[in-house]
Amino acid sequence: MENYLANPQRYADGMQYARCGRSGVLLPKVSLGFWHNFGGVDPFERSREITRYAFDHGITHFDLANNYGPPYGSAEETMGRLMDDDFRPYRDELFISTKAGYDMWPGPYGDWGSRKYLMASLDQSLRRMHLDYVDLFYSHRYDPETPLEETLQALVDIVRAGKALYVGISRWPLEATRFAFQYLKQRDVPCLIYQGKLNLLDREPMESGILDLCREQGVGFISFSPLAQGLLTDRYLNGIPEDSRMSKGKFLRPDMLTDELLAQLRQWNTEAQQQGMTLAEMALSWILQQQGVTSVLVGASSTQQLQRNLKCIK
Repeated sequence: MENYLANPQRYADGMQYARCGRSGVLLPKVSLGFWHNFGGVDPFERSREITRYAFDHGITHFDLANNYGPPYGSAEETMGRLMDDDFRPYRDELFISTKAGYDMWPGPYGDWGSRKYLMASLDQSLRRMHLDYVDLFYSHRYDPETPLEETLQALVDIVRAGKALYVGISRWPLEATRFAFQYLKQRDVPCLIYQGKLNLLDREPMESGILDLCREQGVGFISFSPLAQGLLTDRYLNGIPEDSRMSKGKFLRPDMLTDELLAQLRQWNTEAQQQGMTLAEMALSWILQQQGVTSVLVGASSTQQLQRNLKCIK
């Protein structure tokens, strides 16, 4: 296998970068998420092709979590192979994030937000990815049972131990988020970024005040599930394709595609076409236009899909 040489024009190819809150970090407007398509059940060569294409087109931010796969841990193992085979010479050009907060291993210490779980999980993640540190480590979800101080102090200590350069939180409610921002700032480890689900169909971070709070506090915001698992593409405009995610019914159920939703999707699709865009491009562009949004996380099952999604920047 030939050695990978990154595209020398990767930063002149049209990617735009946005400052992440009031930090020194610039993130690409489009980041690559490893939630699906990069696990042990997926062909490694395809994962490599997508990741190379991403970096060759200026995507520097790769977003992972301990339990991404399937099976759990395997997306990080894929990242480890990619580091060894392709990306080691470019490590300082990459911004790699991972997370802990959801079910990962059996027993009482493999879930939620305890110090024990976060510390152990990050050590495992670093081993799987063959990295000395991550650029960003997240608390992946709010834990109502563990004292917030315990979860947040673990994040502070992870940075001080050199295992992560920055920390973030994902899917925390408003008041807990406000507390987190203050706690971390007072300890000189400010929260870099909040990761939340934001798309045309789910505007919860805007409605709850999270996005406003991030903007006020100088914290970045990155949107996951920007295409609502594929609903905001042309995939479902004429019913449910046999090979689609909805037909398998795991994350998207067929009963979600109501007549009202279908009518709304078709209306948006018409509006997108009138502007010379696809529905997906319009949906991604809409997120990036919201004040306070730094980047949008896209998954991809092919380089062609990623290529189409990148058009939203223009």
